[in-house]
Amino acid sequence: MKGAARTLDRRSARAIRTRLLDWYDAEKRDLPWRRSRDPFEIWVSETMLQQTRVDAVIPYYERFLERFPDVYALASADLEDVYGVWEGLGYYSRARNLKRAAEQVVSEFGGELPDDPVALRQLPGIGRYTAGALASIAFDRPEPVVDGNVSRVLTRLLGIREDIRDRAVSENLWRDARALADGPRPGDLNQALMELGATRCTKHSPGCAGCPLGRHCDARKVGDAASLPKKTAKRPPTQVLATAIWLLRNDKVLVIRRRSQGLLGGLWELPGGECREGEAPSQALRRGLRKTLRLEARKVKRVGEVQHVFSHRKLSLFVFRGNPAPGRVRRCEVEAHRWVRPSALASLPCGGPTRKALALLAASFAG
Repeated sequence: MKGAARTLDRRSARAIRTRLLDWYDAEKRDLPWRRSRDPFEIWVSETMLQQTRVDAVIPYYERFLERFPDVYALASADLEDVYGVWEGLGYYSRARNLKRAAEQVVSEFGGELPDDPVALRQLPGIGRYTAGALASIAFDRPEPVVDGNVSRVLTRLLGIREDIRDRAVSENLWRDARALADGPRPGDLNQALMELGATRCTKHSPGCAGCPLGRHCDARKVGDAASLPKKTAKRPPTQVLATAIWLLRNDKVLVIRRRSQGLLGGLWELPGGECREGEAPSQALRRGLRKTLRLEARKVKRVGEVQHVFSHRKLSLFVFRGNPAPGRVRRCEVEAHRWVRPSALASLPCGGPTRKALALLAASFAG
C-alpha cells in the first residue's frame, strides 16, 4: 500500500531546509537576476518567468533592464515601447500589468516596491506566488511560493497523491511551503525548491539518485515519483476561426491596435475578425471590416491559413489580401489604426498570430 501523505513537523522542516540550502549553494545555476538584490530587477525577472522557460527569458530580461533600468523609467515609458521590448516573449498582459504596476509604485509608494505581500498583491499582475517570491527573495521575508516546480517537489517529498487542483490539497501545499520558508534565507530556500524542480525533480525524469532530499522523500521510497503530482486533465483548447487581411492603399498597409483589455490587448494586427459558427471566412472578413472599421474590401484573394495555440484557445487564422474601397476609416471596437509602409511593420509590437500571417504574406509575394 502506498504511503499516506504527511505534513511537515518542525524537525523535518529544519532538516530539509539544511539539505536544500547546502545543495543550492553548490549546484544553483548562474542566472542574471540571482546576481541582483534590486527589488525592481527581481520583480521583472519573476514576471517574465511566469509560464516561460529560463533560457528564453534571459535575453529579454537583459534587454528590458537596459531599456527600463528602474521603476521610474518603466512608469514614464509609452506602453507601445514596453510592448516593443517584450515582443516575442508572449503573454503580453504581463508587460501591460508590469507597466501599470510601475506607475502605481511611483504614485503610491514613492518609487519603492513594498515589502509586504498584502501590499504587493494590490499591484496589477501580482498574485499570491509573485508576492511570495518578491517578499522572500527581494526582502528576506519568510513568505512561501508554490509554482509548478514547487508543487512537484512537495507532492513527491510528502507523498501527496490527491489531485493538486483540489482547493484543500492546494492550500496544504502552501502550508507546507510556508513551513519550509520559515527560517534563515527564505528567498534562497524558495529558489532552491524551484531549482530542484526545474533541474532534478523534473516532470518526466525525476533524478532521484542524486537528489539532496532522497532520504526524506516518500515517492522515492514507494517508487512512484514519475506519477506525481496527480492532476485532473485540462480541458482541450477551444477552437477559434478568425480572419486577417493585408489592405494596401498608396503603398501603405492598414493595421489596427486592439483595445488594451483581453488577449493580445494593445498589440497591432491586420484587420479582420472572428468567424461565427458556420460562417465562411470570406463572409466573416467582410462582416468584420464593416463592423470594426466601416470599410469594404475589393479584389480580395485568400492567401492561406496559419495556426496558433494559446493556453486556452487554438486559433486558425485565414489570411487574405486585397484593396480597400474608397472612403475613410471609421473605427469601432478598436483603439487605433495606421496606414504604414510594409517595411515599418517589423517595428510594431504584434502578437504571434500576426507575425505568422505576415510571414505567410511575405512568402506569397515572393512567389
